[in-house]
Amino acid sequence: MNMPLTSTRTSADWPCQVKTPGSYDWERSAARWLRELVPARYASYPVFLRHPVLLARHAQIQVEQEIRTVRTALQTARAELPRLGAQESVIEHTIRLYAAEVLQLQHIARSVRAVTQALADHNAAR
Repeated sequence: MNMPLTSTRTSADWPCQVKTPGSYDWERSAARWLRELVPARYASYPVFLRHPVLLARHAQIQVEQEIRTVRTALQTARAELPRLGAQESVIEHTIRLYAAEVLQLQHIARSVRAVTQALADHNAAR
């Protein structure tokens, strides 16, 4: 039995791995995607398994912390990597990698916020 769609429009930040909110099994697809964003031990906690919105909240905190970590690595790379013996070409490559990672993590953070909001709206409608 298919459930009716409550929303067919999602933002550009909506992750492709997650079904459209309101579609059949969309919460399960959201939880599966969110579990990939948190350490494995958190993904198996019963409260997160039963309440995907709580998993989403934790994933949001986790991704925000990752952004802070990568920004710190980026900001300190020029000062710290030479002391570790890294060559200039390696330092430049590492800086580009960190800069790209910040952008990727910011996109993931927006996606997590979109999924979190959809899960919260779904819970409020129950």
